[in-house]
Amino acid sequence: MPSTHYQKVHIIVNPAAGRDEPFLKTLNDTLNRLEVDWEIFITKQAGDATRFAQAAVEAGVNAVAAYGGDGTVREVASGLRDSQIPLLILPGGTANVLSIELGIPRDFSQAISLLDSSRSTPKAIDMGMVGDQAFFHLGMGLEAEMNKEADREAKNRNGIFAYVNAALKNLRNFPTTHYHLELDGEKIEIDGINCMVTTFGSVGVGELKLSHAIDVGDGLLDVLVVQEVNLRTVLSAAAGAVFSGELAGPLQQWQVRKASIIADPPQPIVCDGELVKFNKIDIQVLPKAVTILVPNKKSRPPVIKSA
Repeated sequence: MPSTHYQKVHIIVNPAAGRDEPFLKTLNDTLNRLEVDWEIFITKQAGDATRFAQAAVEAGVNAVAAYGGDGTVREVASGLRDSQIPLLILPGGTANVLSIELGIPRDFSQAISLLDSSRSTPKAIDMGMVGDQAFFHLGMGLEAEMNKEADREAKNRNGIFAYVNAALKNLRNFPTTHYHLELDGEKIEIDGINCMVTTFGSVGVGELKLSHAIDVGDGLLDVLVVQEVNLRTVLSAAAGAVFSGELAGPLQQWQVRKASIIADPPQPIVCDGELVKFNKIDIQVLPKAVTILVPNKKSRPPVIKSA
């Protein structure tokens, strides 16, 4: 008898996700083995995933699964916020950084098997809120420029290396901007090329972290400013990754509950992999806003550590 209490599940699929894999047969076989009553919902436009997730809450499902990239996961999580209904992430996008942070298998059959409650644990994690939009990671500056230049075709073809190529293209000539920060009431002035507000530390490559101080469930947002990037700082960051598993170099970090950010001159903004526009960046933390199904430690596949 399958050991699952997730008997009624809605699965939300972004058909534009970057992975080319025949997942429907695996999905059907696994869920039938687990004796799960499931329905699938296909997104067609922005906002569909949030609406489908809200409808799932109203339908009284036991869990919701999201197949897609970080943007799809954010939309579904927004619809499940404060519902206590767990979200299963099925990595199907280019980066899937949050799933890497949480140790969720990249392999589809292993990921969907987390609906077996003997293999998974519900974990409550934080989100941030900017305007009326919940998020896990928001970045402005070089990070957003990388996202603009890594078009859909390049992402599908090269995966995360599409972002690396875009970064290398912009690295030499990307201009510094001035950030006016207000962090839990404290005003800070600082120059940089990138500012990010995040709930997690993974950069999407193995176990490499922005900072080991970042905790996805600590009730705090981490604000980080990259002050400059050149050959020296790239080598410094690489050395830090090799010896400590986290990035080194000119990176300033604060942990806060509320933040206001103004970039002068303005910079492009990316929110969980999607380009967005906000007139003013006023952010607050949403502690333990959504519950994610994560692997039990004993069920996690080995992770290749960063070289």
